[in-house]
Amino acid sequence: MTEYLLVALALLGVLIIGGLSLVVPRLRRRPQPPLPRTEVDTRTEEDLAGPPVEAPEAELTTGVVVEAPPAPPVEVPQVEVPEPTAGRLVRLRSRLSRSQNVFGKGLLGLLSRDRLDEDTWEEIEDSLITADVGIDATREIVDRLRERTRVLGTRTGDELRALLAAELVNALDPSLDRSLRTAPKEGVPAVVLVVGVNGAGKTTTCGKIARVLVADGRSVLLGAADTFRAAAADQLETWGGRVGAETVRGPEAADPASVAFDAVKRGIDTGVDTVLIDTAGRLQNKVGLMDELGKVKRVVEKHGPIDETLLILDATTGQNGLEQARVFTEAVNVTGVVLTKLDGTAKGGIVIAVQRKLGIPVKLVGLGEGKDDLAPFDPAQFVDALLGTEPLARDA
Repeated sequence: MTEYLLVALALLGVLIIGGLSLVVPRLRRRPQPPLPRTEVDTRTEEDLAGPPVEAPEAELTTGVVVEAPPAPPVEVPQVEVPEPTAGRLVRLRSRLSRSQNVFGKGLLGLLSRDRLDEDTWEEIEDSLITADVGIDATREIVDRLRERTRVLGTRTGDELRALLAAELVNALDPSLDRSLRTAPKEGVPAVVLVVGVNGAGKTTTCGKIARVLVADGRSVLLGAADTFRAAAADQLETWGGRVGAETVRGPEAADPASVAFDAVKRGIDTGVDTVLIDTAGRLQNKVGLMDELGKVKRVVEKHGPIDETLLILDATTGQNGLEQARVFTEAVNVTGVVLTKLDGTAKGGIVIAVQRKLGIPVKLVGLGEGKDDLAPFDPAQFVDALLGTEPLARDA
């Protein structure tokens, strides 16, 4: 029995050992439980986050919509149509009111006296000299008036006015050529050189001349050869832009002759009718500046002859303007005078003095600060404006 019991126990032990050998490997293959929270997790943030997910664009912004600033509007200068030059002097006759007081009321009042004695004729002479007619011209006018009034005898107010008007028109020499030579020749534009002293309003007047040319049907190009003042080129460019005219300019302090040369070359290339060159204002007694003006003329003439050289004179300077005109004439051969500020002076007789002294016709007159207040000069219309429309009746 004891032997059977031992055998049974041995078999039982074998079975137990065999069962354990089958169970233990399965237990080893079970997944490990998650790490306790107290242990340190060595995984990185990238491991925990998983693959990157691209966020929508809206989530990346601040949520504030920022619009791009609007582009500044491009200002296109409006091209203006200048007033026709025909009849401008008639329309602007009221601007000569100060000179009318001397010629219209003053002279007609003296001539309408019942008795024209020596004292009266001296007063007439003084009035003409005060109006800057000049001594020699005044004597001629008075001598002719004395002769004609003596021959004609008694006259009405209308006759007196016509008599005085005829003598003043004659003194202005209506035979002088006052036309502006601005027509192109053989594919080359006409060249107009504008000169003058400091303070005569030269650049502004140059801009007004451009408007006169455009009003008369010319296409114009401007040359800003006043390189000593940056503002002068800006000012001229503004004037040109108003009438659709191109402006050629150079850097500040550039050689004026070079800018003038480039302006004419540009005018040839673009086929405009007229090139208008503004030069720097200068004092007539500065030899170096006048020589420089002569250089501008010589350099420009490499393209061809200059058609017009216009001298800008301030009417308020009176007889002093004659010396200015004389020196400029020697330097660049002035062909015409533009007399400005006639509306602000009683010295309208300077027109007569300029022409008599220099033999240079006044071609344009400035009668105000408006952009179209520059008018072609006509002797008969000018005298008519000076004398006014109402002749004085002769004293009884």
